[in-house]
Amino acid sequence: MKIKVIHIDGNKTTDLELSDKIFSLKPNKSIIHSMIYWQQNHLKPRTAKTKQRGEIKGSTAKIYAQKGTGGARHSSRKAPIFVGGGVAHGPKGAVYKIKKINKKVRKLGLFHILSEKNKNKSLFVVGDFKNEIKKTKIFNEFLEKNNLKNSLLITDKDSRSKIFKPARNIPNLKIIDQEGTNVYDIMKYKNVIFTTSSIKNFQERLVKWKFTI
Repeated sequence: MKIKVIHIDGNKTTDLELSDKIFSLKPNKSIIHSMIYWQQNHLKPRTAKTKQRGEIKGSTAKIYAQKGTGGARHSSRKAPIFVGGGVAHGPKGAVYKIKKINKKVRKLGLFHILSEKNKNKSLFVVGDFKNEIKKTKIFNEFLEKNNLKNSLLITDKDSRSKIFKPARNIPNLKIIDQEGTNVYDIMKYKNVIFTTSSIKNFQERLVKWKFTI
């Protein structure tokens, strides 16, 4: 498939060939949902954790004889009723991470979410930024002119250094490197914008994987 490349300097748009294996699939919402759920679960922190009586370090010896003392019977000092003992029924530090998703499924998730964006005409490619953009206003006007507000901008390293400062003050715009492309960020923003170099590198990195889709 071909996609038009937008240039910030206003030059005539050009066409770029994209892989149908990545951008023209029939989106599988089940795979996309699984990937988003997996990423969200890995963002959750570990919850509170207290030590149970079996996790307390120390002697397990009975503190005094069972009978003949006149006092209540006790086992070791690890019991919850003693200071320094375990905590009864306390939080156990549950981790909300779900089982591992293999690399093949993660790459498929990227293919399907990008195909979904392409299907909805929310996938764009801009020419590499060769000159540094010094004002936020200039970059913001470029986004408004091309209806690219609320976007995830996936860049190559050279382009990132030239637009990061003016772009960081624009709301609903996130910039990431192409190596960090992920399903959650793509789904979160309405539009996905690649630079020419980043989409070429992205394709070269992923199209090498040979498996049935």
